[in-house]
Amino acid sequence: MILDSPNEQKVSLSGGSGFLGRAIAAAIHRRGMRVLRLVRGEANSSDELRWDPAAGQMLDAGRMEGISAAVHLSGANVAARRWTAAYKREMVESRIGTTRVLSEALARLKQPPEVLLTASAVGIYGDRRDEILDEDSEAGVGFFPELCSAWEAATRSAEDAGIRVVHVRFGMVIGRDGGAMARLAPIFRLGLGGRLGDGRQWMSWVSEADAVSAVLFALGVSDGGEIELSGPVNVVAPEPVTNAGFTRDLGRALHRPAVLPAPTFALRLAFGEMADAALLASTRAVPKRLLDAGFVFAHPTLREALAAALAS
Repeated sequence: MILDSPNEQKVSLSGGSGFLGRAIAAAIHRRGMRVLRLVRGEANSSDELRWDPAAGQMLDAGRMEGISAAVHLSGANVAARRWTAAYKREMVESRIGTTRVLSEALARLKQPPEVLLTASAVGIYGDRRDEILDEDSEAGVGFFPELCSAWEAATRSAEDAGIRVVHVRFGMVIGRDGGAMARLAPIFRLGLGGRLGDGRQWMSWVSEADAVSAVLFALGVSDGGEIELSGPVNVVAPEPVTNAGFTRDLGRALHRPAVLPAPTFALRLAFGEMADAALLASTRAVPKRLLDAGFVFAHPTLREALAAALAS
């Protein structure tokens, strides 16, 4: 495990400009390790390395020699806009293309890292209604599940080079400074929140703190746990909730009513294909591999996660 000598370790981080990426970088720093950020613009410091995944290039890849681990979080926001043909292409390239370029670059190193951790999503399971889904469950069908499957398969070069690869299948991350809460909290504070559709669809979620801890746990740079994880890992809390339950608990946490539902037809009219795939799909994923490996959640219930995210 790469915990053995943390003061000598360096971790590359790509796609880390979002709130979760920033939190992961800060946590790695706190462990006494350096972060080498992969950036698409000009590198402005010795801790940055320029790359151009659209052109299939990793510029000055030799600077990655000797890194202990690589964390790859790239991916266009699924719920940012309607899924037009152009945005679907962006979703594909931001995931599959970048992952393939990075994996191939790591595989060519004389001293490749011990582990590559790549972001994925529980959306890989698709709309499965009440079925309980763990890492052994089959992938779903449709654009986004098939995209997630191809996203994970894009690490093949790294796996063939003997690098331990972990596919972190994130649920909805609940945090203070970004993610879903940044969009939902203002709406609910105005008393305009409500369930989506009939509200019976399952939501797999995880607190920001637990998402970060799970990443470090999977990398092997956190205390506890003797199992070196590889392959898919569901990074979700052990208690998924229905959308109606989530709506109720968020309304209570903000001391606001949450009684204005968004009808299914209106969501489909507003968001098209994305509504069924991201807003109305039911995914009841559980963190079997994390729990089996001894991971302990700081916020196992939604109320605890919301309280942490909304604390001043």
